[in-house]
Amino acid sequence: MSEMNRAGLTEQALTWKPMAAVLLCLRIVIGWQLLYEGLAKLLTPDWTAAPYLLLSRGFFPGFFHWLGSSPGMLRAVDFLNTWGLTLIGLALILGVVTRFASACGIVLLALYYLAQPPLIRTNYWAPVEGHYMVVNKTLVELVVLVVFLFVPAGALWGLDRLWRGWKSQKKAAPQDASAPPDTVILTRRRTLENLIGAPVLAVLGYAADRKYNWEKVHAITGATVKLQDLSLKDLKGELPQGTIGKLKISRLILGGNLIGGYSHSRDLIYGPQLFKAYNTDRKVFETLELAERAGINTFCADPKEMPLFTKYRELNSSKMQTLVQIWGQPKPADMKEVIDKAIDYGGTTLYIRGVEGDIFTRAGQLDVLGNALDYIKKQGVPAGIGAHSIEVPIQCEKAGLNPDYYVKTFHSDKYWSATPLKDRVEFSIIDPKLAQGRWNDNMFDLFPEKTIEVMATIKKPWIAFKVLAAGAFHPKDGFRYAFENGADFINVGMFDFQVVEDVNIAIDVLSSLKNRTRPWYS
Repeated sequence: MSEMNRAGLTEQALTWKPMAAVLLCLRIVIGWQLLYEGLAKLLTPDWTAAPYLLLSRGFFPGFFHWLGSSPGMLRAVDFLNTWGLTLIGLALILGVVTRFASACGIVLLALYYLAQPPLIRTNYWAPVEGHYMVVNKTLVELVVLVVFLFVPAGALWGLDRLWRGWKSQKKAAPQDASAPPDTVILTRRRTLENLIGAPVLAVLGYAADRKYNWEKVHAITGATVKLQDLSLKDLKGELPQGTIGKLKISRLILGGNLIGGYSHSRDLIYGPQLFKAYNTDRKVFETLELAERAGINTFCADPKEMPLFTKYRELNSSKMQTLVQIWGQPKPADMKEVIDKAIDYGGTTLYIRGVEGDIFTRAGQLDVLGNALDYIKKQGVPAGIGAHSIEVPIQCEKAGLNPDYYVKTFHSDKYWSATPLKDRVEFSIIDPKLAQGRWNDNMFDLFPEKTIEVMATIKKPWIAFKVLAAGAFHPKDGFRYAFENGADFINVGMFDFQVVEDVNIAIDVLSSLKNRTRPWYS
């Protein structure tokens, strides 16, 4: 019995033209897709499989993370991936060494599938296409290539058949009457038939050239997931950390306002809606993943964001800490309930939100703040007090409250849209009526010089927030102003595409502080 019969698929069966035509089309289509993937990676500057590997949440994630984190292995993976796709695609289109190319393709696609399988709880990071629960495009292509392992070599038009025909013609003399009737004779017509892949390559080359000149070539299947244009390899070093109690906290903290859709966008009234539309669950996961890998180890979260963050932490086995805001409106008793929920979600440290800090200080209800602090500390986590008004830390210190740290707004007033000094009224951030119509949502530390003066006397860690005045300052200026004037940490809202740049700026600023006079209290 011949090899073809043992495989269960005879060459005679493939003489049925519809079956042969279907298989030929499948081979060329799969080859087209794989070849385009390879070309896309070749033409994409600095392309790397690192994000795809590092974001693996499927089978054997440790193995794929190792491949993505080892520079030497990553170079090998990138080379084999790019040229493997290219050569496998070429072989399938031209019909040369089809079985070997299919076997190589099966191995490559199997690795893609194992790294990013379309399973429950694994599709939050990688924007792979064709997720249909267990089955995806990668698996479909893999199964098709398995079929070609059992298609006899030379059974379909292609170079394999051309080579087989040439060998048969060479063995059979023209006058040999005993030559088998199905011997392929190299006629001009049949030669052209077996070169069917050549015009396909020409069309693909033309289309790829047009696309490349019209827009950047982009392939989103296989190992083409990219976290950011500015990637982790561009980091300048390790982000410094400080301490609050026993917690080690990165000097730059990831703020939660942009992720939660809260924005101070001046007259741009659709800002919050735009932020929410951009920060889908997947995008939030990408941002948290990128921030954590860049060295930011703490996320400032609203309690409403904790369920999603908890899901991220569980799926990613993340060690990211949380600085959770505690609010108490419309009545102070609400704070206890919010504290309990934050603790249940695993909050690392809790602080009374700046709005509540302002409200209860202005109302003379410092006992409410003190009770909330005590209750947080009873949960075994550090407790802080937030503020927009500098009167909050002043009055808390006078009353003998003992927060583990303060979270206070801080930025310069040297920008064109800042409220004029004569129109600034203490506590007008929480009660605009105090400013008698002269308040706008454009300034968050009304008296920065006073903040510097007061915080210089308070020997507790200070987390500064709104250091960019909601986008009024470049991070280079806002970060330096905050750290040089006494802040121990800065809490900054960032989109994913800003994370690496902001980390690098923080590293540069912290390594070149010359005018800081306040001691580090962390």
